[in-house]
Amino acid sequence: MSSPASAPNAVPTAPVARAAGAAATAAVSAPATLSTPSLLAAMLKSSERISDLFFSPGKPPLVEVSGKLAPAGVTRTLTSDDTLKIGCDLIGNNSHAVKNLKELGSCDVSYSLPGAHRFRVNVFMQRGSCAVVMRVIPSMIPDFDDLNLPEELKKIVDLRNGIVLVTGPTGSGKSSTLAAIIDRINKEQSYHVLTIEDPIEFLHPHKNCIVNQRELHSDTPSFALALRAALRQAPKVILVGEMRDKETIEIAMEAAETGHLVLSTLHTIDASKTVERIIGAFPLAEQHTVRNRLAKSFRYIVSQRLVPRKDGAGRIAVIEVLKSTLRTREYVEKGEADGKTLLDAMRVGDQEGMQHFDGDIERLIRSGMIDMETGLAYATNPGNLQLDLSDLRLDAEKVKADPLLETSGR
Repeated sequence: MSSPASAPNAVPTAPVARAAGAAATAAVSAPATLSTPSLLAAMLKSSERISDLFFSPGKPPLVEVSGKLAPAGVTRTLTSDDTLKIGCDLIGNNSHAVKNLKELGSCDVSYSLPGAHRFRVNVFMQRGSCAVVMRVIPSMIPDFDDLNLPEELKKIVDLRNGIVLVTGPTGSGKSSTLAAIIDRINKEQSYHVLTIEDPIEFLHPHKNCIVNQRELHSDTPSFALALRAALRQAPKVILVGEMRDKETIEIAMEAAETGHLVLSTLHTIDASKTVERIIGAFPLAEQHTVRNRLAKSFRYIVSQRLVPRKDGAGRIAVIEVLKSTLRTREYVEKGEADGKTLLDAMRVGDQEGMQHFDGDIERLIRSGMIDMETGLAYATNPGNLQLDLSDLRLDAEKVKADPLLETSGR
């Protein structure tokens, strides 16, 4: 999985290098003014819907709730020594993370509070000092109903091979969706399931399946090497945290073609951009062959966005589903053209279980889950969606002009 923040792959400037190098000894040299576990525990009590924790010099600890920063019940402003100590506590003895922080300016680790929460952590350098962002990983694996996932996605559990991709920006819930799918497979099938993650997020206990989880750097040096080794480890299902490069994509397609179900993520905004990203990872001379292979191997491309709920109780997932059909395989293989796009296929593919972003946003607006202005702000084509919702807008204007219409039900 990608980090919440990253630095360019350049040699850090001298101040940054000095500060990053200090991370290895910060636990000894920094003033022991904060207990990191007790600080985290106190912050988590500030809300039940925290998605991220933030530690940055010059600001008190903050949390993100429903997509917005909020106080965390700790008012003291953090110093650069404070954030350096917190970063060091979270990194612990992970030498690979210390090396990445020194050389690349950021690192990813996982962290657990005993008997409580787990976190995906990114420690990074900014303006010569250390900052930390922690993604909260729920202790319970979410199910389909919790995430408001379409019924169509339950069919993934019965697939025997192919590629299923879950895409969206950072923080859109991709990991939660994949965890729900893996958990359902774990309950309903009897397979060997292998996950390759950076870092491991949701912990899957063995149920009907054997679930082995490998973490990048501690269990394997790279996604590509772990994925190639997986082909000799007899899994039926392979989860790859992220398709980051050409080699990983190549091996994933090979695995799908040889009878494995491969689940993975990409940081793309919709199905069309996902296909472009995969094809674009290969040299021009290979792209026609890759298109043909991807058309035959993909089963679903699921894209999602989190949108604030109308009642203020957090956010709800808006989901786009592209399914492998005769039409969509043709569009992937031959490329999109005017009137023959993947979006066109999803718009008319509701009988086959497909849906598109704006159609799902319209459904949520009409059901009262999100308000119209919010939905239009997150829409792919706000102009078209506004036309589709013109009847609702007209009704709202009538009620505004004559409030008695609303109470009379007319």
